[in-house]
Amino acid sequence: MHGSLFTEFSENASPDPFSLQNKKLLKVQMGYGPVWARTGSMVAYQGAVTFQNKGSGGLGKMLKSAVTGEGVDLMQCTGQGEMFLADRASEIQVMYLENDAISVNGNNVLAFSSSIAWDIHRISARGGAMTGGLYNVSLRGTGYVAVTTKGDPVALDVASAPTFADAQAVVLWTSGVSMDIRMDTGGLSSLIRGGTGEMFQMAFGGQGYVLVQPSESVVEGEHKGSTSSSGGGLGGLFNG
Repeated sequence: MHGSLFTEFSENASPDPFSLQNKKLLKVQMGYGPVWARTGSMVAYQGAVTFQNKGSGGLGKMLKSAVTGEGVDLMQCTGQGEMFLADRASEIQVMYLENDAISVNGNNVLAFSSSIAWDIHRISARGGAMTGGLYNVSLRGTGYVAVTTKGDPVALDVASAPTFADAQAVVLWTSGVSMDIRMDTGGLSSLIRGGTGEMFQMAFGGQGYVLVQPSESVVEGEHKGSTSSSGGGLGGLFNG
């Protein structure tokens, strides 16, 4: 057989627990312990890996997920060997938390080490009353985290200048970052068809970074500025 297919796309040799096979495929070394991954994200594995669907992660989290519309269905992956994860060919970003925390859009969570504690939490913001409450997924502790983005994101240093973003394009922000909600200055025109659609903006301050993707977490059939649920993540933060 001739051609470079099997050499050009051969498996990477990284020994790291989480590494990128390519921009859209995550390689996980299972020898470092169990991993939490988005249900259905496994595309291949070599070795002996087992999967247990954990849903929204316990009764308390399931109740919060039902109330808030926020959450992420997870499976616990255990065993030995190598596992490959992906989510609809989205780009994947890998980070290592060292006794730190991030607040993530549930739509963007792909996988994280079992040493990372997670929960659904309410975000305190002065504008929260206007939106009926804001909810997100918190990841805290020491270990690896992989998130997805629709395209290559931008990491904005919020300490360098006042920072604002479309709520449906925000992927995550780091600890030390404060967030508030402000209404779009377009007024009534933003609320009707043909307006800007930018009804709410997220305003960030403090110390740290906010990661923004060049797309929006909008469910098919919805339009920007819709007050209906998006079924999880910051795209659903306009729900009561």
